[in-house]
Amino acid sequence: MIKFLICSSLATISSQIAIAQQNLTIKAVDNTNQTPLQYVSISIDGQASFAGQSDKNGLIKLYRINTGKHQIQVSSLGYKTWSQNVDVKDNLELTVALEPSTIQMEEVLVQSTRAKRNAPTTFKNISKEEITRNNLGQDIPFLLNQTPSVQVNSDAGAGIGYTGMTIRGSDNQRINVTLNGIPLNDAESMGSFFVNLPDFASSTESIQVQRGIGTSTNGAGSFGASLNIQSNTLVETPYAELNNSFGSYNTWKNTVKVGTGLINDKFAFNARLSRISSDGYIERGSSDLQSFYVDGGYYGKKHILKGIVFWGKEKTYQAWNGVPEPLITGDRSRMDDYADNALEISGAEKDRFMNAGRNYNLYTYQNQTDNYTQKHHQLHYTNILNDKLTLNTALHYTRGYGYYEEMRPGDKLSKYGLPNVIIGKDTIQKTDLVRRRWLDNYFYGMTYALNYRPNDQLEITWGGAYNQYKGKHYGQVIWAQYASTGFLDDKYYFGKSQKNDFSNFLKVDYKLDKWILMADIQYRNVDYHMYGDDDKVKNYNYHPKFNFLNPKAGATYLLNDHSNVYASYAFAQKEPVRKDFIEKNSALPDPTPEKMQDIEFGYRFTNEKFNIGLNGYGMFYKDQLIPTGEISDTGSPIRQNVKDSYRMGLEFDGSWNINKQFNWKATASFSQNKIKDFEEVIGDTRIFYSKTDIALSPGTILSSNFSYSPITSLTFSLLSKFVGRQYLDNSSAKERSISSYFVNNLLANYSFTALGIKNISATLQVNNIFNEKYEANGYTFGWMEGDTRKYYNFYFPQAPTNFLLGLNFKF
Repeated sequence: MIKFLICSSLATISSQIAIAQQNLTIKAVDNTNQTPLQYVSISIDGQASFAGQSDKNGLIKLYRINTGKHQIQVSSLGYKTWSQNVDVKDNLELTVALEPSTIQMEEVLVQSTRAKRNAPTTFKNISKEEITRNNLGQDIPFLLNQTPSVQVNSDAGAGIGYTGMTIRGSDNQRINVTLNGIPLNDAESMGSFFVNLPDFASSTESIQVQRGIGTSTNGAGSFGASLNIQSNTLVETPYAELNNSFGSYNTWKNTVKVGTGLINDKFAFNARLSRISSDGYIERGSSDLQSFYVDGGYYGKKHILKGIVFWGKEKTYQAWNGVPEPLITGDRSRMDDYADNALEISGAEKDRFMNAGRNYNLYTYQNQTDNYTQKHHQLHYTNILNDKLTLNTALHYTRGYGYYEEMRPGDKLSKYGLPNVIIGKDTIQKTDLVRRRWLDNYFYGMTYALNYRPNDQLEITWGGAYNQYKGKHYGQVIWAQYASTGFLDDKYYFGKSQKNDFSNFLKVDYKLDKWILMADIQYRNVDYHMYGDDDKVKNYNYHPKFNFLNPKAGATYLLNDHSNVYASYAFAQKEPVRKDFIEKNSALPDPTPEKMQDIEFGYRFTNEKFNIGLNGYGMFYKDQLIPTGEISDTGSPIRQNVKDSYRMGLEFDGSWNINKQFNWKATASFSQNKIKDFEEVIGDTRIFYSKTDIALSPGTILSSNFSYSPITSLTFSLLSKFVGRQYLDNSSAKERSISSYFVNNLLANYSFTALGIKNISATLQVNNIFNEKYEANGYTFGWMEGDTRKYYNFYFPQAPTNFLLGLNFKF
């Protein structure tokens, strides 16, 4: 099937390559004084496959453009977008004079929490064109897979449903995520679950990834990285889009987008409706995801008022148990051991396991699913007080609720507070039952930022946020083989939480000759109260309170127009999460806050052919909460504090425009991730390590994106990824690790116009083209039997060769 699709696509486009092609040079200038404009964005026919930005002379050269009429669009922050149909017959030079706009663009929504160009911190910007080019239905982490130090994984194996991401070895509990400056991280788990926001990439304007602590932001502390996501910005002309994709494992994505453009030079509205479904690579690892997005705004000379509503609803079959190691390695010698002691199965279920493959799923109950709905509401207001002072503030409200349902064979009735069942002379103490474990929560608050720029040298930003979270955790039995005295509405456990989070930050950026200096300090107050019962832990009551002061400072030195060097220092503190208290190893003390010092230094170089970033970092922790290798019964890693640990490494991020047709982008990360003087606790046994590797932290991550464009509207890309060995626990034991892997994907994108349609784009993505058998995540658990360590490894295998085929229409 894949060979047929590739051959069909090549046959379709082969006739296009012979079309006459021309070169186009565009110079962008300010209409009022004719000065050249740098960083102006230019695109042709709205094609994601080719666009660009002007250099310091306002110039950009576009090559191999098909002869004929094309829509040229030129845009820049603070200027009206210039758009015109141009008949390209020969090589053409065009000067475009942009008129300053009375409408302030919406980048002000995120400017207070983003790193600016040449800032003394380590970051990468991902544009709308890059996101669109790869958006065929996979989650946002998979769209960031070519970013330095990023490693991604998927429970169901195909990038749809529950997905995960680490940056510099730090998981999503350490990655701060904001949407338009509003915190996305769950206040209790600190995680960001993109499965709750299906296809949000289709409403994303740009993403900035800051590695390390980064600049001050809102919400959860950033200990590995931060993602700053901006949703749709103003589109001044009406549009409509129909985006569809289909692929392996019965994967479908259907998206409809519409926008009014600017009405009466003041109002604009956008809407999106999406559905994504997939059977998944893992048995029964299905996903049924739905979402919508609506925004409406008033855009005046001094004021912007914009309301945004987006909802997501997900139903995913549980695949978080992973696959037992013998099914991965093919070593059948431990199959009985795993069946009897790790899975605790027998009879027909054991027979099924003994004959399973690497996509095995323990669960078979028809509705063993996770069901969750999340509703986001944002109201943003910007006031351009004068040419030096801007106020930006926002209100937000998020409502989340849902449950996961599971079959529990042979559970004790007493576990659910139910009396035994008497049938004649028999006393029934255990029964098969179905239960639901619920989350029911509210998250609301406000953010604010005041930006003062008295001149081109100085910029001061004062900002912060106040947020409150209220949540409930409870469980219900909805069916039992042997009925007891319970009712469907009874809750066999019930816990409540409230978390108040207040933060303030002050940032100062100052330019002095060739120096760019930055100072940043944040104060954060957290008041967190959790009490009640959990599934396993009863009558808990924790009320930690924290006050954190987080300073940052850095400097950039401009070597010349093309290159600079930078260095920065940052200190941050972060509170434990709910499960660190509730699900901790009983042999360990209560968790304490983490502290980290982050040192970053680097070199950047940019010209017409090369874009190079090289940086080093040292992240030094006190009381870091690291994964033990075990997971909870909902698939979350169990963590513990360790006194001293660090992450140190070198990162490379570069691109090379080899010629008009070839481009190469590559990243490389080499790191050491170590714990000093670590004591591992296994039951009553304690094992000491003077230095050992942090679990799930690969020391080497490499990526490559080699692109070939025979014509401007056609691009082929070979995307490669290498991830080094990851240890499942903190013992650095090879027998409890994930082997390194090297995966290659092929991406082909062709854009054209036909039948009066503004743009038609066809995309073929073939993943894992060499059918690599690999695992991207896993966990382990075990115990001691005398002097023998018993352990059981589980892995999350990723899909073999598979494809996604997309067809998008823009009107």
